[in-house]
Amino acid sequence: MKKNEFISIPQLAKILGISRIAVYKRVKNGKIKAMKIGRSFAISIDQVQSITGDVKGKPLSEEEKRKIDKVVKRTIEEYGNVLKQLGDE
Repeated sequence: MKKNEFISIPQLAKILGISRIAVYKRVKNGKIKAMKIGRSFAISIDQVQSITGDVKGKPLSEEEKRKIDKVVKRTIEEYGNVLKQLGDE
């Protein structure tokens, strides 16, 4: 196993710009594949690349984050009630 084949959950959280808890939840739900090593998790670089769509696994740019935030905000404005109802089910 090469040194840089895997990253930790905190590293992935930083790349994705989300909290460590959010990443842990996605690992627990099976949305992110990770290997448990002792008490820690290791996420393969291939998995990171599939999540980010980036070959190097670099963090999203501020512009990309703004675009995502804009789309999320619009979705909540347009479908907020429906999303809330789905969340209650």
